[in-house]
Amino acid sequence: MAAKCEGSSVASDLIDFLNASPTAFHAVDEAKRRLCQAGYEQVSEREDWKLEVGKRYFFTRNHSTIVAFAIGKKFVAGNGFHIVGAHTDSPSLNLKPVSKVTKGGFLEVGVQTYGGGLWHTWFDRDLTVAGRVIIKEEKDGSVAYSHRLVRIKEPIMRIPTLAIHLDRNVNNDGFKVNTQSHLVPVLATSIKAELNKVVAENGPVEGGDGKKSEESTAANSKHHPLLLQIIADQMGCQIDDICDFELQVCDTQPSTLGGATKEFVFSGRLDNLCMSFCSLKALIDSTSSESNLEDESGVRMVALFDHEEVGSNSAQGAGSPVLLDALSRITNSFNSDSKVLQKAIQRSFVVSADMAHALHPNYTDRHEENHQPKLHGGLVIKHNANQRYATNAVTSFIFREIAVKHNLPVQDFVVRNDSACGSTIGPILASGVGIRTVDVGAPQLSMHSIREMCAVDDVKHSYEHFKAFFEEFSHLDAVITVDI
Repeated sequence: MAAKCEGSSVASDLIDFLNASPTAFHAVDEAKRRLCQAGYEQVSEREDWKLEVGKRYFFTRNHSTIVAFAIGKKFVAGNGFHIVGAHTDSPSLNLKPVSKVTKGGFLEVGVQTYGGGLWHTWFDRDLTVAGRVIIKEEKDGSVAYSHRLVRIKEPIMRIPTLAIHLDRNVNNDGFKVNTQSHLVPVLATSIKAELNKVVAENGPVEGGDGKKSEESTAANSKHHPLLLQIIADQMGCQIDDICDFELQVCDTQPSTLGGATKEFVFSGRLDNLCMSFCSLKALIDSTSSESNLEDESGVRMVALFDHEEVGSNSAQGAGSPVLLDALSRITNSFNSDSKVLQKAIQRSFVVSADMAHALHPNYTDRHEENHQPKLHGGLVIKHNANQRYATNAVTSFIFREIAVKHNLPVQDFVVRNDSACGSTIGPILASGVGIRTVDVGAPQLSMHSIREMCAVDDVKHSYEHFKAFFEEFSHLDAVITVDI
């Protein structure tokens, strides 16, 4: 019973993290809040770093990628980094640079697809928008520009399906979505929007500063004034103060525990905020006191990257120098000899954590017969001979040995030979940095749907496995011989 309560406690904490994180920007903001609360100090990539052993730090890049690390008290330059890597982004519908669409008497919002989503699941959902906005502000007589997060909690949009009477064969032929013409959220009817405009023009619409909002011609030509006004009201500014934004469509239904015995997590963005949360919590809890780092000779690190769902090729993706930059700057803080970093990389290890495909009871034939990960079965070690995953015998053994020592369940997965295999940040980091890597993930169903599901037990297993990795790796790696 105690174990069940502990599992539910970790899962409940995950629910809070998910509900605070409708976008990658918000996920990083929530991670930052938790790290600060735990005593981590923020450093800036724009400044010199003055680091000390036994201390804990983090930095963000683009506010959609975050790297946190704790330096062991026995660390010397050249020692290894023990890293869990995950990603903050999920498939979504992102507003186009010009989102203003008017069709058939409706105001609609133009969106572009991000990643490989199950787009049919976005129909008939109560939707809203969230993301970041660049705001113009006047301070002490001068103009400044700031990045601020925004989230409209009320459902303001919907993508309705076509009535079956107008598509009689949909159940036999399948629901076929044209992502350009069908996947356009409805914001309002034109007549209601026009009535709202008349009311606004006859009386002042006040922003957060009490001044009358004067709609910008440039902004209104790209986006519906009604949408801009909702955003401005939420942020307490004028429409004219909105310089630009990156917004995405979000489901308003909150994440929750579900199932007849409350054994599941029902939520959007489990891929991959579940792994982001578990790795972050494991790092924080494994470094919560000074004694945790007393015998640590390495650096414990979590790296949560943006843009995995679209290939990681961005300034803040796993394909960028962000991880190598971090390893270099930390090492150079203690020794400026460039050769020391090369030694450190060969002593380091990455756990690439990205959600895995659980066996689906209605599609059991889609899994290879001897590799069928189950919910509640623990973290899944992913293998692929063609290097779509970076796991090898050494890295798999290390991760499995930690599980054995802590009595944690673990599973294996390979894709069927007649199916395409997905990939992760694992091969990108392994090839780009030259670092030993194992690819793992908690099993889930409905991957890339607007609502996904995983098991409460696997959230607990993942957290405990990552925490054990941070605490055990230095000792285990010292007794493994390969390239000698």
